[in-house]
Amino acid sequence: MHAYGHTMSDIRANLAGGRWQRVLPRVYSTFTGELSRSAKIHAALLYGSGYAVLSHRTAAEEWKILPIVKGPVEITVPYTFSAISQTPVVIVHRSRALPHIAAGTNPPRTRITDTILDLATAQRTPQQATNVIVDLLGRTRISVATMQACVLVRPPFRYRPAIRYGLALVGGGLMSVLEVEYKEKVEDEHGLPRGNRQTPIEVDGKTLWEDVTYDSHGAAVTVRLDGRATHAMPGIAFRDRRRDNAAELAGRARLVYGWQDVRDSPCEVAAEVRTILVREGWDPAGARAATCPRCRKRDRRAA
Repeated sequence: MHAYGHTMSDIRANLAGGRWQRVLPRVYSTFTGELSRSAKIHAALLYGSGYAVLSHRTAAEEWKILPIVKGPVEITVPYTFSAISQTPVVIVHRSRALPHIAAGTNPPRTRITDTILDLATAQRTPQQATNVIVDLLGRTRISVATMQACVLVRPPFRYRPAIRYGLALVGGGLMSVLEVEYKEKVEDEHGLPRGNRQTPIEVDGKTLWEDVTYDSHGAAVTVRLDGRATHAMPGIAFRDRRRDNAAELAGRARLVYGWQDVRDSPCEVAAEVRTILVREGWDPAGARAATCPRCRKRDRRAA
């Protein structure tokens, strides 16, 4: 405040009179009432010093790869700085690589690749770290090669194998966490063939993409994985109907599964997919052995 011509006496008087409010140590707002999101961001950056940048969840919101939610602003400061987290307003992270990961934006924030990497390493488990990589890369135009370059230059201390696994999954065509769940819990654990991912199809002159197809295994079968809660958007509902009609006209079998199906009932989903694959021409002879712990437990009980 001294830079704006205010003395400590001015500050104390305005605070005591209720005209100003203390937001963070050495940071004050010259108005009362709840702070807007932009005001909180400005206050957090001031608190972190001129070198602070938005990072983690807040940077992801600014990059528009995550929805804005209420919560503390997350910033990253140089490793030697003394700023500490002040809940519920700001969470402070530290980085020795700050000069290399900041994007030239206003307000300043970490580069989108480093933002994704920070969010992955902040997760509680390796599986969650993998899911973050798959989910956020699926929402952006960031290529796997670009993300791999970021990991190479700035190798994470936590979850390095899980992060590389997530990049490998995206490189193999998986574009969502639901697709990862389907591959691991339905295909891999139940000895089903690994389908082709993101297969292009032409519908009404437009190129659309099917999540999983099994033509390379001798079966004209399409599996669609729908993570949306509803089909309330008219344009999407119409597009899906046209895809269904196109599949029917081409004589393709199709199955559709959502989050609850794949996550809660993978064994039942696998049984249905196996039935349709065999019916449509897949030969299960020589298939990979099933490793599903749920099926094994059920079989032991039946015996």
